[in-house]
Amino acid sequence: MAATGEKQPKYRKIANALRTAIESGQYRAGERLPGENELMETYGVARMTARQALGLLQTEGLAEARKGSGVFVREFLIRIGRRSIQRLAEDQWGSGRSIWSADVENRALVVDQVAVTEQGAPELIAGVLGMEPGEPTCVRHRRFVLDGKPVLLSTSYLPASLVAGTAITRPDTGPGGSYARLAEIGAKPVHFREEIRSRMPTQDESERLELGAGTPVVLVCRTAYAAGGRAVEVNEMVLDAASYVLEYDFDA
Repeated sequence: MAATGEKQPKYRKIANALRTAIESGQYRAGERLPGENELMETYGVARMTARQALGLLQTEGLAEARKGSGVFVREFLIRIGRRSIQRLAEDQWGSGRSIWSADVENRALVVDQVAVTEQGAPELIAGVLGMEPGEPTCVRHRRFVLDGKPVLLSTSYLPASLVAGTAITRPDTGPGGSYARLAEIGAKPVHFREEIRSRMPTQDESERLELGAGTPVVLVCRTAYAAGGRAVEVNEMVLDAASYVLEYDFDA
């Protein structure tokens, strides 16, 4: 049975009180929470107990520590509305626009890290692309930064034999991106499938996305299909959950 009432550890009681205060609006987004000294005096506890209470709120994602300033109620700033249907429409990439422009409009989205390599297809990727495990794939790794904040990691896999000699094998794929280049070689995407789940980030993901403690990531795996049902790309994306709202707008 879960501990309740008097059986709860003191740090949990303090964290519960602070959580209630946050939820009631006593402490608003961006406001500083009571520090360790204040909690020690208010609740008559040791410093470690006060530290554990604040740490629990950080682990839950309700608060974040700012070096030299204290612990603050986390601000969930909506940076990007990810318009999944609009961004993948052919009139978006087919007219030379980046699919990302549907999400950020006139804001400055920068790809600050790009690496294009040829690698053997992992088993799961190979299965989706209709290849044998280990067959060569063109792999595109990118990090996207919006308003100076990393928000997305993207890894795309395409059959190396399909895209050989195209701009897809270079860092800059040109107007309309990879999908426009696929169309030029007769492998135009006509159907997309996206699978979405979430988890806590790995250490590498946390560092590359500059995530605060307690921030989960959203995983989006998109498969692009050409005519006849052939899969031509698998794109695995890791999104900062505090930066995105996933939007789906469609007619009944």
